[in-house]
Amino acid sequence: MNWRTVIYVVLLVSLTVAKALPRTSRDVEGKTSIGQRFSQLHENNFKAIALVMFAQYVPGGTFGRAARMAEQVTALARSCAAAARDSLECLKPLDRIFFDTICQEKNLPRIADCCAKEDSERNDCFLSLKNFSQGFIPVLERPDAEAACRNYSQNQQPLTAYFTYEVSKKHPFLPAPAILSVALRYEEMMKRCCGGVEGPSQHLEECFRTQAPKVVKPVREDALRQEHTCGILKKFGERTLKALKLTQISQKFPKADFVTVHKLVMDVADMHKDCCRGDMLDCMQDREDILQYVCSNQHILSSKIQQCCEQPLLQRSECIVHVENDDKPADLSPHIREFIEDKGICERFAQEKDTHLARFLYEYSRRHPEFSAQMLLRIGKGYEDLLQECCRPRAPSGCRSRGEEELRKHIYETESVMRTSCDIYNEKGDYYFQNELLMSFTKKMPQLTSAELIRFTKEMTTIGSKCCQLGPDKLLRCAEENLDLVLGEICRRHLADPINPGVCRCCSSSYAFRRPCIGKLEVDESYVPLALTPGLFAFHGDLCTMKEEKLQHRKQEMLITLLKYKPQISPEQLGSITAAFSAMRERCCGEANPEACFLKEGPELIKRSEKMLSA
Repeated sequence: MNWRTVIYVVLLVSLTVAKALPRTSRDVEGKTSIGQRFSQLHENNFKAIALVMFAQYVPGGTFGRAARMAEQVTALARSCAAAARDSLECLKPLDRIFFDTICQEKNLPRIADCCAKEDSERNDCFLSLKNFSQGFIPVLERPDAEAACRNYSQNQQPLTAYFTYEVSKKHPFLPAPAILSVALRYEEMMKRCCGGVEGPSQHLEECFRTQAPKVVKPVREDALRQEHTCGILKKFGERTLKALKLTQISQKFPKADFVTVHKLVMDVADMHKDCCRGDMLDCMQDREDILQYVCSNQHILSSKIQQCCEQPLLQRSECIVHVENDDKPADLSPHIREFIEDKGICERFAQEKDTHLARFLYEYSRRHPEFSAQMLLRIGKGYEDLLQECCRPRAPSGCRSRGEEELRKHIYETESVMRTSCDIYNEKGDYYFQNELLMSFTKKMPQLTSAELIRFTKEMTTIGSKCCQLGPDKLLRCAEENLDLVLGEICRRHLADPINPGVCRCCSSSYAFRRPCIGKLEVDESYVPLALTPGLFAFHGDLCTMKEEKLQHRKQEMLITLLKYKPQISPEQLGSITAAFSAMRERCCGEANPEACFLKEGPELIKRSEKMLSA
């Protein structure tokens, strides 16, 4: 099979692929057979998607087994499409055929219990076997350039199929089109770096170094966004997810009326429920249905999406997500005082609470594209609390009028936090800004490893470099929405391995207030500091020979260790110890035998520092 052709065809078919995929309810009713699916998709598309499905549904399997099962199902589909009349086997729903094929395989790990169940219960059982992304894609970890090109020239088609399998296995919740898009980029990288008939490209290592991130970064970002959304749904529920999507869609399509936006919110929430459940087939169908609706209703949604809707299906989704917000209607009033001043507000709030709050959030969000979705949700929660207090019997007159003052105060506080962070970033630069974050987060979350603390604060520093150069109309949204992704990672890390009670409270109580809650955390009083052992602080001659980037990393590790040893250290004490370390390093690196100098000076530095910290 020509896998490059498979991938190109899958990406270029427009609506047929998603529409031809089975949804369990329709297939159970017998409306579409596997032969009809095969005819709609054509063989290469059918086989490629089958490989993705078997990789995703059998996490403990192998490439050889997944490829063999894909061939087996494709052969059945081919015979059913060619037959004059459908046999009983050909009339089975496609999801049942896939799971029957898996259950016929012997010694596959963890599937025996699922295979003992029937139909929908079996489907749910297989879905439960899925896990979120398991790490980096091994195919692209430190590739031996010459060996990779040699393998590519000898096994071009199987190598791309194997890559498709590995990505599917590592990211079992990503839809097939996204995975096949990654495989296409992988194929293009191999062709670019390894060359065609002309032979391998010069500077192979450099080619792989520059091209590999272009392959891997998009799928990592897609997987992170997917995990983030699913984490919100799982922890905070459907109501929070719908509120989040309401703010985002209202900002994206400010000219759309409330009924249209509400319909899109419901459809998008249903799509995420299917995607987060791991049902790839329904997930793909839901996404295609939404795209078709959006592109069929451009005239009432947005003037900015025409170019997106002219692109192939796969690119269309990504384009619409990233396209700029439409312009606000010219006649849109700047204020929505009717939600405060109208006499019938309390009655409407009592009769249709969620709808009334949704209308407020819709009206406020479409007027404020400069605000982050999380801030808009906090404003919505503030409005709800205001009505709950002011609509009570015997509430004081003028109670609701204080809402605007509280709103202005919250907006000012949020903008001040972001401006202050950017002032620090612009003054200190990447390295020292990250050190500031390390000092803060090590005190808040000392249970995290040094590698985790460095990774999370590095991601936050990248947000600073990306957002702090933007104008005030884009800064807040850029900073808080990107920071929300990092905090989501921290909270998922907490769910997997609890960090401390403070993090637990912030990650569990409210999605909208998660960022301010974590921001207000101080030293974790429940943490037992590290004991001072002989090997806790070790200084060696390699401190003189390291490249600057590695030296900075080492110093950050030592900073974290110091903070875990003395969480209550003051900025002045930290500054004194840092200066003493720098002086020692400069002195020892000027000696003929730096190692001997560090062995002598290091313990003295530790002794002086301990005396100062104990004073």
